[in-house]
Amino acid sequence: MSTLQPEERDETDTETSRALRRVAMALPGGGERRDGQQQMAEAVARSIMANEHVVVQAGTGTGKSLGYLIPSILSGKRVIVATATKALQDQLFAKDLPFLEEHLGTRFTYALLKGRSNYFCSQRSSELLSQMKGSAGQLRLEGSSMAAPTAIVDEIINIAKWAGTSSTGDRAELSFEPSVAAWSAVSVSAAECPGAAKCPSGEVCFAERARTRAADADVIVVNMHLYGQHIRSGGYVLPDHEVVVLDEAHELEDVVADSLGAEISGSRFVALAGRLRAVVSDIEQKVDVGVISPLLDSALSPHAGKAIEGGPSADPEIRRVLNMASGRVRAALDAVRTAVPADAPSEAKSRQTRALQSATALADEIDEALSVGREGSVDQLAWVEAANGARGPVLRISPIEVGPMLDSGVWQKVSAVLTSATIPPRITDRLMLPKDRTVELDVGSPFTFDTQGILYCARHLPDPRHATYEALMHKELRALITAAGGRTLALFTSWKTMKAAVEACRDLAFPIVAQGELPKAVLVQRFADDEATCLFATMGFWQGIDVPGRTCSLVVIDKLPFSRPDEPLLLARRERCGPKAFEMIDLPRAATLLAQGVGRLIRTSSDRGAVAVLDPRLSTARYAHDLVKALPPLKRTRHLAEVEAFLKDITSQT
Repeated sequence: MSTLQPEERDETDTETSRALRRVAMALPGGGERRDGQQQMAEAVARSIMANEHVVVQAGTGTGKSLGYLIPSILSGKRVIVATATKALQDQLFAKDLPFLEEHLGTRFTYALLKGRSNYFCSQRSSELLSQMKGSAGQLRLEGSSMAAPTAIVDEIINIAKWAGTSSTGDRAELSFEPSVAAWSAVSVSAAECPGAAKCPSGEVCFAERARTRAADADVIVVNMHLYGQHIRSGGYVLPDHEVVVLDEAHELEDVVADSLGAEISGSRFVALAGRLRAVVSDIEQKVDVGVISPLLDSALSPHAGKAIEGGPSADPEIRRVLNMASGRVRAALDAVRTAVPADAPSEAKSRQTRALQSATALADEIDEALSVGREGSVDQLAWVEAANGARGPVLRISPIEVGPMLDSGVWQKVSAVLTSATIPPRITDRLMLPKDRTVELDVGSPFTFDTQGILYCARHLPDPRHATYEALMHKELRALITAAGGRTLALFTSWKTMKAAVEACRDLAFPIVAQGELPKAVLVQRFADDEATCLFATMGFWQGIDVPGRTCSLVVIDKLPFSRPDEPLLLARRERCGPKAFEMIDLPRAATLLAQGVGRLIRTSSDRGAVAVLDPRLSTARYAHDLVKALPPLKRTRHLAEVEAFLKDITSQT
């Protein structure tokens, strides 16, 4: 191989750039140079080499996954890639990494790892099927004294059959969406699982197999919530690593805040009582844990949707119930520890271990809740999530700021790559990234948005808070879908609004599939496979959905995605920001999420389509410019006739 002399060497001819060119040649229509991708890859390579951090805004079409995977793999260091959505997690594992394995020219291993509750539990299934054989097909789920409905039993049997043919036991591979009750019956959370060494089915455990594969891999793909649990544990959940890539980094603050927190609800005491009963049949006579549930619901209800000033210990009734709960859970632990003899069957020991694990985790979270607000405690907020349907109120504990924990748990330990199509303003400040070791760059997008798409704001519609808005919005939505010939991804800010829109559009001559009807992956596939199909969805689909081509010619957004003004955690953050809270908290969050939703439209250089925002505030509000400048530079219009003509032109082309 010839080598360039120093004076002849192209300074961009690095190992990373050569690898990018080699991989690009293997892509469909190979050889296309993406300047933004190269800028990103070189920046990632430099940051890893210098043990520093890099924050990259990489617009749609940049190819950011390859932009960070290639230099990360070439570094020779162990890499964790953490994503905000399981959809991107699955894409990296099933598509991008196998492609690089074949074409990068560098040998590496990779693995996918999810939280334990995502995997089928062979032990729980074995216990359930054994119970059914001994009771003429009757099944009593753990935690219930009643026989399970036939529909749930049939689901469990079907899931068990699927698991018998699966190599991973990953719920995402199911061809149907299991009910909460059925999947809960055949899975365990990290708080319940005793680990392979103490489980009779440890040798065939899907979750343990996944962990083993991850421990041996060079690249490990996880989701951000699991990475947050890794931080919370002090670094014991995931294998040691030197590099972490945080994709969809605009979600990092919220996901980590959620995973670093705790939640206590009445339903947890009911579930624990059931697990205890499976070990000690007369546990209620010794110590009744289930009785805490209604007491806690009653104590929390007055605080629904609000923060608890001073923490749970500052409220006499909540403190009384939590102290009672702590005493009863610990008494139950003592009873369960001595309930199973040494020569008991393995199933009995397994049930005992799960009960002990669950009770210990709950006791620890009660202690954490009671410590909030005390002098010297971590800067946390205690608040109550309102009851929702059959679920009662939930006491949640969350860190107000995640920056300090990220600083000590991540930034000081590994080299970090944060990337997204939309990086929120001031992200480095909020996340406490060290300024002297962090580089920020925006590599843009290769697409010509102003010719490929059009942004329509329905300025003539009333304010979304007006009583007439919904009916007029439905009329506008129907007209747009008709002009597009179906081919619509309709994104909504709430389930209620989505369901009402589905009903308002069901009589159109185009198939409609809606979130909640099928697993997410199946919904997206249905949408992609049939051009005429429309997909209606909520927040979970505003990002991570990649459906190029004419099947997604129209993206409709019902309202600007502002956070609720009364969300306790955001209220606490706003109070710290003072008069600039809207500009520092609410506006950046709404702009980022809106840009993510708009970004579902143009996915390739040949895509054409329209985005319709059915909220006039995008045109009329004083902050409208801040929102629009965060969006791709699409051509803009306020006229329905213009966007209808644009869509009809697309549908007329074969």
